[in-house]
Amino acid sequence: MPEPKAPPRAAIDPDMVRTLADILLETGLSEIEVEQHGVRIRVARELAPATTTVYATQPTPAATPATQAPATSAAEDALARGETVRSPMVGTTYLKPQPEAEPFVRVGDRVSAGQTLLIVEAMKTMNPIPAPRDGVVLAILVDDAQPVEFGEPLVVIE
Repeated sequence: MPEPKAPPRAAIDPDMVRTLADILLETGLSEIEVEQHGVRIRVARELAPATTTVYATQPTPAATPATQAPATSAAEDALARGETVRSPMVGTTYLKPQPEAEPFVRVGDRVSAGQTLLIVEAMKTMNPIPAPRDGVVLAILVDDAQPVEFGEPLVVIE
């Protein structure tokens, strides 16, 4: 009796892989997976660690190794003192409603619950990130047009 043969494996379309990779780059996602006609393709990329920027309320002197440590301490202090607003999704942050506009908030601004702090763009959709409560902005932990991951700290409110 002849042995049953395994079903033929469908070929992976290299154009589909390239298209998925392009989507990752355009959207800032870290991975994407599709299944079509019994073939599953998963494309993932490793994101570089995000740098943390703290916007100060007063001008700071030129950056030198000696002045970098206090900025980190200020960010850590803000994180310890306030409530951290985290990204609810993977996307790109925008601190202003339009490139030439003023930012939604600055460090030191008093905000009301529900007020827009920044926008996270995900899949061409602009998602306003609201203040969870009334308070004062202690730190803004992301840059304009910075890719962010789910759960990444964005803003600290006291």
